[in-house]
Amino acid sequence: MSERIPSHLDSGVANLLGEAPPGGVVKRSVNIAGHRTSVSLEQAFWTSLQAIARAERTTITALITAVDIHRDHGEGNLSSALRVFCLRWTQARAGRNN
Repeated sequence: MSERIPSHLDSGVANLLGEAPPGGVVKRSVNIAGHRTSVSLEQAFWTSLQAIARAERTTITALITAVDIHRDHGEGNLSSALRVFCLRWTQARAGRNN
């Protein structure tokens, strides 16, 4: 069964995807609590972390360190925690604290 997508939603999704920076997963090395680790994120999330760091007047490394400290280490990995952080930060800025 085919779901009909409202035109305003369909065009809104298309516009957002069209604005997304190109690229797949990018792996970067970061230094957290004195040890080096690698983090793999889609380019759109690296771009988001850069924007968040600018808005919060800090560095991407400081953001990643804070997320690592506050995440539930038994649940998911650091990359997943960073994606959720980006989503929640953006939602909070949009006034939708879900």
